[in-house]
Amino acid sequence: MSEYLVTGNEYLSLPTIRQSDGALEGLSFLHMGAKGMIELRGGEGQPLLAPYAEADGLDLIGSGLAWERLHSWVPRFTAGSGGFALEGTLLAPIGERGFGYRLLLRGGDKGAQFKLGLRGCWAGTLHSVNESKPIEAEKHAYASGWNHSFVMDMRPGLSLFAFAPAFTEDRAACPVRDWFEKRGDEVRFGLGLEGRLGAGESVQLCVWFGLGFEEVSASTSAKELLRQGWDAELQKTLGWLAARERTVGDAKLDGTLNLNMFFSCFFGGGLTLDTEEFVLVTSRSPRYYVSAAYWDRDSLLWSFPAILLADSGMAAEMLRYVFTRQIRNVGIHSRFIDGTLLEPGFELDELCAPVVALGMYVEKTGDRAILDEACVKSGIDRILKRLGTKRSPEAALYETFLQPTDDMRSYPYICYDNVLVWYMLRKIDELYPGRWPGLAEEAGAVRAAIMEHCVKEKDGKPMFAWSVDLKGGWDVYDEPPGSLLLLPHYGFCGMDDEVWKNTAEVIRREDYPYSFAACPIAEIGCPHAPHPWVLSISNSLLSDRREEARRHLALCSMDNGIACESVDEYTGECRTGEAFATCAGFLAYAIDSAFGGRKRVIE
Repeated sequence: MSEYLVTGNEYLSLPTIRQSDGALEGLSFLHMGAKGMIELRGGEGQPLLAPYAEADGLDLIGSGLAWERLHSWVPRFTAGSGGFALEGTLLAPIGERGFGYRLLLRGGDKGAQFKLGLRGCWAGTLHSVNESKPIEAEKHAYASGWNHSFVMDMRPGLSLFAFAPAFTEDRAACPVRDWFEKRGDEVRFGLGLEGRLGAGESVQLCVWFGLGFEEVSASTSAKELLRQGWDAELQKTLGWLAARERTVGDAKLDGTLNLNMFFSCFFGGGLTLDTEEFVLVTSRSPRYYVSAAYWDRDSLLWSFPAILLADSGMAAEMLRYVFTRQIRNVGIHSRFIDGTLLEPGFELDELCAPVVALGMYVEKTGDRAILDEACVKSGIDRILKRLGTKRSPEAALYETFLQPTDDMRSYPYICYDNVLVWYMLRKIDELYPGRWPGLAEEAGAVRAAIMEHCVKEKDGKPMFAWSVDLKGGWDVYDEPPGSLLLLPHYGFCGMDDEVWKNTAEVIRREDYPYSFAACPIAEIGCPHAPHPWVLSISNSLLSDRREEARRHLALCSMDNGIACESVDEYTGECRTGEAFATCAGFLAYAIDSAFGGRKRVIE
């Protein structure tokens, strides 16, 4: 199976950069009119874009690539053979509607004939919201005076998008050769240099690709990057990354933290091509099995804490998107990026998530002005009204229809969910003293109800049940997406609390079927994905198993260093849920919290 690297910016994602040869299998972007994501793909055996480099007949790409990530995000490879050295860098500059691919070839102690360039094949266009389906419309390719090269676009009636390269503004003086052709329904294209390289000389090819609504916007997006120049765009982007990098004093953990934090920043949300609105998604990678849709829980409980560490301005944008576009259906399983309903089913943890994130934001930034915004106040009012419809007539417990995995509940009153209700009610009362009378009292009643109805006895010891029905039914269970291990994290109890300690012991024991206690990676799973979850590693980092979780994390390759849903309990390789952007955020946050993360000092 291919290993992939990733990069991207606010506008576009490069989710499938092949580690073997530096080729791009696809490019994706968000589109409000399509309610999700659009992806350009290559063909069978022919990627969307691939580099090539030859010197005296030697295939330098085929000699093997060694990769590094500049500031944990910008991928760069080196290769060499026969005294020749090749360097390739993929850059999606911050704030720009495009990306660049630069190839730099250095000669040895003798001259050589060389070929250096990029070949491409646009064969498929997919629309993704959980599932990916082909867009059935004609592909166009044509010469354009706007970029001194060619443009590719798709027009199912009106223009849907356009994609265009730029490498010069003086065609007569430029040695780069470009070409394109239609082969059936595919567009094949290439851009390259060839000639003789003198001893000790070097040659460079830098091609920018712009994305836009139509020909002019795509072409000039690429031309803007060309005019700004490679060095300026690279330094701007590396400066942005460096200003946000975190450290816990351990190089390996720092690499995992920052890679996953930036992945969550750029793959957990972005700007739509057609309306330039900031939106949130589970992942902008089509490799994640429910990509390009919105979940309150995923974006706000998992991704948000990491974004808040990296960029408080982006965190504020997240909140405003949630309290405007998404608030109408708050607490409902999943939605399209425009806020309309995707999958029905009420989830109590998702109803609480906006307030949890809001409280974290105010505490971290001190920005209380956001509390006065009309959308936030009306949004909280909507949340409380919806919450009121879920209260048991018998006790101060609130029901849910789906569990934090999105799977069907066993019993209606889940302990973890009601702890979030307790936390939310207290937080609203703290943020808005007196605005909604009685919240502190209701929070106290919820706490009392949890201790009365959700504490059960197993093996002669009290523990928190996973869920109850107030008729004597209850179960021993846990789910990494909403774990009882996090009760101390939310301040409901201390890690020295006997009921919580007994609970943690029970679900970590070897006789609990999803504990994986006898395995090298002894983290909790569940039927949704019956292997140790990366979220469980994060939960352990945030509770009483920091060092054990650190050892488990060290055994995990995950998805080439990026968080996935679950890993193999013996090898640490990804088993389910590749490119899980919101989970990546929670992992980054958990590492930072567990080991005293701080901003890296720029020397």
